[in-house]
Amino acid sequence: MRCPYCTHPESKVVDSRPADEGTSIRRRRECLECHKRFTTYETVESLPLVVIKKDASRQTFDKTKLLNGMLRACEKRPVSLAELDRIANEIEQSLQNEMDREIPTARIGELVMDRLRGVDEVAYVRFASVYRQFKDINTFMSELTKLLEEKA
Repeated sequence: MRCPYCTHPESKVVDSRPADEGTSIRRRRECLECHKRFTTYETVESLPLVVIKKDASRQTFDKTKLLNGMLRACEKRPVSLAELDRIANEIEQSLQNEMDREIPTARIGELVMDRLRGVDEVAYVRFASVYRQFKDINTFMSELTKLLEEKA
């Protein structure tokens, strides 16, 4: 690490500790040339996730959009905002952990439905009806039948 005072290329780490709730590391360093101290922060470089939409257009992943979709599905249901936020964080982390930086909306939709199924069945059916674009009552009934079979 180059010293900000004398630009000497070498320094030693004097102290290290977590910062920003564990998302980065704060390091106190001392220049080996001028002996002045300075602070650096080390963070994980996260590459942006790109969502491939149904029309093949691309846009950056937005957790707020994900949360808003789940909020609409859970409207007037006994699901807390904290629970939905936790689910959105889990999904975002799951996507970040995958090696692929471009994720189709189908993958995100399936992850949301998997999580909602365990939280609230009505919210799951609401989300699935919009996500899977049920064309008629028969497709809606087949989804309900699958859900009832899984419970039995």
